[in-house]
Amino acid sequence: MKRITILFAACLLVCLTAAFASAQGPLTVDIHGPGQRLVNITLLPPKGLDGQPVPEAAAKAFKELVANDLGYIPFLKLVPVSELLGGDPSHGVTAQDIDFKPFQLARVDLCLTTGWNGQYLEARVYETFSGRRVVGKAYRDVADKLPLVADRFCSAFLEALTGKKGFFDSPIVFVKQDGKSKEIYTVLPQGRGLTKISDLGGFNLSPAWSAEGDQIAFTHIGDDRHELCIYEAKTHKIRRVAKGLGDTVISPVYGPGDVLYASLNLNGTTNIYELSKSYKVGKRLAGSPYIDVSPSFDRTGSLMAFTSGRAGNPHVYLLDMKTGQVRRVTTTGKYNTHPCLSPDGRYVAYTHQTSDGHRIFLHDLETGREKQLTFGPGNDEYPAFGPDGYFIAFASSRTGTYQLYLTTRHGDTPRKISTGKGAAFAPAWDTSLQW
Repeated sequence: MKRITILFAACLLVCLTAAFASAQGPLTVDIHGPGQRLVNITLLPPKGLDGQPVPEAAAKAFKELVANDLGYIPFLKLVPVSELLGGDPSHGVTAQDIDFKPFQLARVDLCLTTGWNGQYLEARVYETFSGRRVVGKAYRDVADKLPLVADRFCSAFLEALTGKKGFFDSPIVFVKQDGKSKEIYTVLPQGRGLTKISDLGGFNLSPAWSAEGDQIAFTHIGDDRHELCIYEAKTHKIRRVAKGLGDTVISPVYGPGDVLYASLNLNGTTNIYELSKSYKVGKRLAGSPYIDVSPSFDRTGSLMAFTSGRAGNPHVYLLDMKTGQVRRVTTTGKYNTHPCLSPDGRYVAYTHQTSDGHRIFLHDLETGREKQLTFGPGNDEYPAFGPDGYFIAFASSRTGTYQLYLTTRHGDTPRKISTGKGAAFAPAWDTSLQW
């Protein structure tokens, strides 16, 4: 009787596992949905290909880079091999080389394999309940570019899983305290590749990427005037423009077609103007006798969010670029600034002053609902949507000095971006790889 019971239990387990696998279908994650499913993934030990040994140092470094990248994704949980029954259930890198049953028993959804043959690296992710390959890539000559390879593979994996490319190889431009001056820097979201863009002295503020990622516009405030500065990525040179732009040049930003917009004070009031390719002043947007600053566009250029004092204190407004109609977005509080439109034009992230300090809020333009994303301590300011519209970079003084952090539009626990010594604020994301 005991033997029959054991056999029945074993058969039931097999049937339930098979039924669950057949019912699963392709594993996908809706990162923009109301809830996030937690997905478990295991990084399997590297394997040698074609009889070649595994380069231990490179393989370890690649695994650590991938684990670090995936650690930024709040719906992914890394499950070590040691938690699988019997340890590593693979003897190769293809689905035929993997026993998926230990993953199923441990409720691990995905597994990553890496194969090395001395000349190239193969990386694959499989669904453990179906054996389906989610993504597979091969990279040659990886010895001196492992971080780049890891970033690109993780971006491809995230796109296969969610339909949206990852942010891993999309740099952030920001302002960094550099002695007595504030200069412009770039950094990858993982804290790698910190690069100084400007060395002009004074205050260099409000950086913004062009749509193609080949230029960065920012404001330079010197001893006697404001200047519009354009950094050229190819030449690493900075063009400085002041003539004809008035005595105030702030919050430059690129709109559709890489048209540049900036807030200028030409007639005693700061408003938002379109600039020509030669940086001549064109039409005024959302014209009013009040201060209008901080323009932000969606991907199509149909909408522009901005901050205006037309209600008596700073609030966020939305301009329909086709009709010219302006509507107010924020209605509560007395200080709402630094709006950033999501690429799809549905959400506006902005800085809202609460009784506990500045916090990042999210406004859904379709439903009118608002959500607080950050909770301090200190002040949280300058939200910037990532290229996928899911991640949001912002600056926070929660440790005493402003530093950059990442959260999501669901308000997941913020993760600090390493930018070295000195305060860091006003982030803006390069979306050229996604547009």
